[in-house]
Amino acid sequence: MPVSIPKSGSVAMSVDQTTDAPVIEASPRRPMSLQLKMGLVITGSIVLLGLLAPWISPHPWDTISMRTRFVPPNATYWFGTDEYGRDVLSRLLMGTRLSLTMGVSATLVSLAVGVPMGLAAGYFRGWIDEALMRLADVLMAVPPIARLARSVTLTLANEEFIQAAKARAESNSYILFREILPNAWPPLIVEASLRVTYAILLGSALSFLGLGAQPPSSDWGLMISEARSFIDRAPWIALAPGIAMCLLVIGINLLGDGVRERLDPRLKSRMAKR
Repeated sequence: MPVSIPKSGSVAMSVDQTTDAPVIEASPRRPMSLQLKMGLVITGSIVLLGLLAPWISPHPWDTISMRTRFVPPNATYWFGTDEYGRDVLSRLLMGTRLSLTMGVSATLVSLAVGVPMGLAAGYFRGWIDEALMRLADVLMAVPPIARLARSVTLTLANEEFIQAAKARAESNSYILFREILPNAWPPLIVEASLRVTYAILLGSALSFLGLGAQPPSSDWGLMISEARSFIDRAPWIALAPGIAMCLLVIGINLLGDGVRERLDPRLKSRMAKR
C-alpha cells in the first residue's frame, strides 16, 4: 500500500513500497507574458541587426554616388537612397549600433553610480542620506535611479528578513547587496528601460540639432535631420530611421515591463488571481 509524504511548497512526493525510487511532481512554471515575448522579439531583432550590420549591409553605408541620388525603394535599394546616393538601409543598420551604444552605456553608468548611492542613502539615512542625495542632484544623470533605489530601500529596511540579517550580525554590504538589492531589481529594471529609451531619444535629438553625431555618421537623429530638406521629394529617407526609433523604444519598454512582471512576486500573485 503506498505511503504519502506531504511536502511544503509546490512539490509533492509519493513513495511506493513496491518501487525503488520516489516519484516527484513539480508544478509547471508560469509562461512568459505576451508583452515580454513581444519585447524580446522586437528588441532582440534590432540588437541582432545592429551587431551584424557590417556583414549584412547590402551596400557600403558611406559610399557617395551622384548617379543614384533619391532612388525610391526597389529591389536593389530596399529602403531607397539619400541625397548623396547612399543606401538608406545600410546607413540605418550601421546607425543601430550608435543608438544602442549610446543608450545602453549611459544607462549602465547611471545604474553603476545611482543604485549603490540610493541603497546607501536609504539604509543609513541621517546625514549620509542628505549628503548622497545632494551629490546625486549635482551629478544630474543619476537622480531618478538613485531616488528610486533609496525609496525601495526605505520600504525594505524594516522588513523581517532585514531584521533577521541584522540579528545574524551580517555586514552592511551583505545586507545592501545580498538582501535588499535582489528585491529592488523589479522597479529598477523598469526605470533602467526608461533611461535607455530617454538616452536614445536624447542622443537622436542632439544629433538632429547638430550637437551630437556629425556627418558622415549614420546616427538616426542625424539621418532625420539631413532628410528634412527633402521630406516632400524623398520621404523614405526620414521615414526609415523614424520607424526604427519608434520600434526600438516600444520594444525596450515592453521588455522592461515584462521582466518586472516576471520578477516581482506581488505582480505574480495579482496575475494568478485573475
